[in-house]
Amino acid sequence: IPPITTITRNGEPLPLSWAQERLWFFDQLEGESAAYNLYTILKITGELNQNALESALKEIVRRHEVFRTHFSEVDGTPLQVIESEANFRLEKEDWQNLPPSESELKLQTYLEKEAQKPFNLATDKLMRVSLVLLNPVESVLMVNMHHIITDGWSIGVFKQELSRLYQAYSQGNPSPLPELPIQYADYSQWQRQWLRGENQKKQLDYWQQQLADIPTLLRLPTDKPRPAIQSYRGEIQSFVINPQLTEQLQKLSQKRGCTLFMTLQAALAILLSRYSGQDDIVIGSPIANRTRQEIEPLIGFFINTLALRTKLAENTSFSELLTQARQTNLEAYAHQDLPFEQIVEALQPQRSLSHSPIFQVTLVLQNTPDQPLELSGVSVAPLKVKNLTTKFDLSLLIYPRDSGL
Repeated sequence: IPPITTITRNGEPLPLSWAQERLWFFDQLEGESAAYNLYTILKITGELNQNALESALKEIVRRHEVFRTHFSEVDGTPLQVIESEANFRLEKEDWQNLPPSESELKLQTYLEKEAQKPFNLATDKLMRVSLVLLNPVESVLMVNMHHIITDGWSIGVFKQELSRLYQAYSQGNPSPLPELPIQYADYSQWQRQWLRGENQKKQLDYWQQQLADIPTLLRLPTDKPRPAIQSYRGEIQSFVINPQLTEQLQKLSQKRGCTLFMTLQAALAILLSRYSGQDDIVIGSPIANRTRQEIEPLIGFFINTLALRTKLAENTSFSELLTQARQTNLEAYAHQDLPFEQIVEALQPQRSLSHSPIFQVTLVLQNTPDQPLELSGVSVAPLKVKNLTTKFDLSLLIYPRDSGL
């Protein structure tokens, strides 16, 4: 596999990565939507150095080209347009003169509205940062990005850089961060050059065989008919699998040579089969896709999606399903370089605006440690806002905690 090298810019538009192209296509097809907004909301207690915060954010925008990128179309082809200047400004809302009861009520409405505000990929800056000042020692920071320039891993990189830069600037010191040797646009170009010809064919052959003749739709019973066009309206239902049952699941996984994810995938496939009456279940699962060391410190949309298929015969035992899940996952990881977008294009499933292709249910096990944001001299705590969007019919997100899953 060739190394990722810096390509000549010359102010010319550059190609999108395969993953970016898919989100751009969805945006063109379905119009602006908040379904792909990724936001972080933090309550800050203490005397915040607003100048240091704004300078740190501006430095991150300078360091990472994705924050200076928007997307234009030339002859039907989407391209990245990268601005040379880091024209960043921290948006501020000063509510310090409001009574506490009024500002708290106003805050929830404001945050929900900001979370649901869509991005225009062609004209907007694709990261919005706002600071709400509640009183001299309490404020709320909201960072909202479009998925086309970021992913879960990138959020961790962002928090880590913001923590270090804020500390340095608060003390009057220069940035402690080394310059980045490559940028996301270099990765996009590299991906398109490397993943073609025989490299592409080997990966594609596997996925075409693995996903041949999959069902078009998982027919989950619902209390309302499926709309002709997905609305992406959604809700969250939370629950806990207690530590005792979690430990039993882990022991079972170890005994069968599986990861906890493989065991959970097998269990979910059975549940979906029981609800739908179907014996061929495809579940989507995102994967970080950071397989090269040089892209680890970058912010960008690297994530790929794996389509994991489970076939349930009438007399299949759970032990046999675990063996199948293990084999399916290991093979999928070995062929994870092929962008999901190319798999969809090759399989040419029956397309519909009413549901996503290949799969409509996803499973995510968030087992990577969360990167906390630490701002020197103040305390920072996450704030929750009611989530009103969903990308799929059903997504099961699992977080290992001391209290269980």
